[in-house]
Amino acid sequence: MNILLDTCSFLWLVSDSPELSLNARRLFEDPANDIHLSVASAWEIIVKHNIGKLPLPERPHDFIKNNRIRHRIESLPLDEAAVLQLSRLPEYHKDPFDRIIICQAIAEGMTILTPDTHISRYPVRVEW
Repeated sequence: MNILLDTCSFLWLVSDSPELSLNARRLFEDPANDIHLSVASAWEIIVKHNIGKLPLPERPHDFIKNNRIRHRIESLPLDEAAVLQLSRLPEYHKDPFDRIIICQAIAEGMTILTPDTHISRYPVRVEW
């Protein structure tokens, strides 16, 4: 399965947070699954860190890159096909970062690993 991590899922996975569901942990640890982090999530982490809403143990650049490598998470670039999905999305969700992640999952046929129930209203597979 191709899995796209929601930003909170990435943060909880790399910090081994108890907020991570058992199913999410199982899917993440299954070597048959390909796990990805959107560049939109990297952008969100940097923005939130820079405005003081997300403290990190190291610079955001290092935190994101080091944890992606340590946990074998691939980076998912943002391309035009994904961005063009925005014009088709209903306004169920207002968060621009989540909307881009949804578009990427639709364009790439990926499953989103997220606890966000708003995302499940879109035509995308969600696991938690």
